Amino acid sequence: MDLKLGVLALLEAKPDKAGELRDFLIGGKTIVDQEPGTRTWYAFQIDDTHFGIFDTFADEDARQAHLNGEIPKALGEVGPDLLAKDPELNTVDLLAVKHESGD
Repeated sequence: MDLKLGVLALLEAKPDKAGELRDFLIGGKTIVDQEPGTRTWYAFQIDDTHFGIFDTFADEDARQAHLNGEIPKALGEVGPDLLAKDPELNTVDLLAVKHESGD
């Protein structure tokens, strides 16, 4: 697996909207499954109101396709209702990756 680039997005839900944001992120996998350039995609919960997304890509074209794709559009639509503040979006360069085959 030749992963070189990533995106880390940190999200803070409004206190009464954490469940809805959680459901949105879980549902986001079906959207990302349609993106061949998004090699891995993780949605995670840090605590009651803090969530995140981490994705990896082999090249910049794939990362840009994702950043201009359906997940950011959908988040832009629900964000004002669900989020306490704008997402913290970071593009990252991967220095080392461990990948094991198997379930």
